[in-house]
Amino acid sequence: MDISINTPALLFPAISLVLLAYTNRYLALASRIRSLHDKYLEKGVNDLVLHGQIKSIRYRLKLIKNMQMLGMMSIITSICSIFLIYIDQTAIAHVLFAFSLLAFMISLGISLLEISLSNKALELELSDMEGLEDPTVLEYIKKKFE
Repeated sequence: MDISINTPALLFPAISLVLLAYTNRYLALASRIRSLHDKYLEKGVNDLVLHGQIKSIRYRLKLIKNMQMLGMMSIITSICSIFLIYIDQTAIAHVLFAFSLLAFMISLGISLLEISLSNKALELELSDMEGLEDPTVLEYIKKKFE
């Protein structure tokens, strides 16, 4: 298969948008860490929900760091691939482009895991409000027609 100089360039908009989304997730998590830090100083060390949130956030920070690093590796290897195509080193360019795609795919997979953990963290936040469960869709529809 032969790739042109435009093929690796097609990844730039996708990677840029994904990196922007990763940065937004990081900033939201940083804000959450600051608010949890204030709660921790107020409540002390015996709050189990708070400990669960802190543990979850530590792991999610590592995931976001890896997502961002793989995204950056993907864009850097795409740029190198473009350069290698430009100087007619297509065999190495193919390998770097494949690596770029692989890094981007792994980054998106880690993002999927982080989103799942984010939902679990929100469930943990809601766990102390047990009497306020959200009804299922069917229960909601039944209430509307009663």
